[in-house]
Amino acid sequence: MHIRELFSLKDKVCVVTGGAGKYGKCIAEGLAEAGGTVIIASRNLSQCEEVAAGFRAAGLDVHALAVDQAGPDSVRQFKQAILARFGRLDVFVNNAVARPMKSYDSPIAEFAESMRVNATGNMDILREMISLLELNQGGSVINIGSMMGMHGPDLSNYEGTDMTMSPPPDYYFHNAGLLNLTRYLAKMLAGKNIRVNTISPGGLFNHQHPRFLENYTRKVPLRRMANTDDIKGVVVLLASQAGAYINGENILMDGGLNA
Repeated sequence: MHIRELFSLKDKVCVVTGGAGKYGKCIAEGLAEAGGTVIIASRNLSQCEEVAAGFRAAGLDVHALAVDQAGPDSVRQFKQAILARFGRLDVFVNNAVARPMKSYDSPIAEFAESMRVNATGNMDILREMISLLELNQGGSVINIGSMMGMHGPDLSNYEGTDMTMSPPPDYYFHNAGLLNLTRYLAKMLAGKNIRVNTISPGGLFNHQHPRFLENYTRKVPLRRMANTDDIKGVVVLLASQAGAYINGENILMDGGLNA
């Protein structure tokens, strides 16, 4: 197969949850630029519709649907809407996340709320989207995690800033769990032509405190944080036939920080 065909997502239907967020938008853009029909989804339908309209104006095939992954009824309705409007699912990018905790000392109720969305809700939407891939005789699941699922916090990054020195524990907990859930699903779905992988990005540039940027980037061999284009190629690789033999893996995308 020609390399252009290997990376092509022509005639593929792709869902990106959290698709109106900073990473979600560039993931959706990359999938659409590769020829995919992309559905971006979150609780905020109006925001998704605005983002999708902007992509369509640029000639990309992007649509918006609503879903609250913490609500089982919402997830079922989302699944039925995909079937009714698009008839299939080929790629599910599991990107939505809630961040109710702000520090180690946050109320334990906020940890429970995080798990309701990021653990229980995550498992619920994964199973429902996988059932659509099964109807389609296969496809790709791409979990978006974080390098913090593999490593503890580096508090030296916050020295000289007004940023918190107490990162929230739920973020580390659920991102670590996502890695082994990826391996579990890859094995459990054996024989169904469904691949399950995780991308664990490092820090994404978002106009952080100048001292934080200095502290962080001096440790990165590439001497910068990730930009919004950096994840696009990895996502298209895992979504397309180019990544057809990659399964149960975690791709650490951190510029060499943890090499």
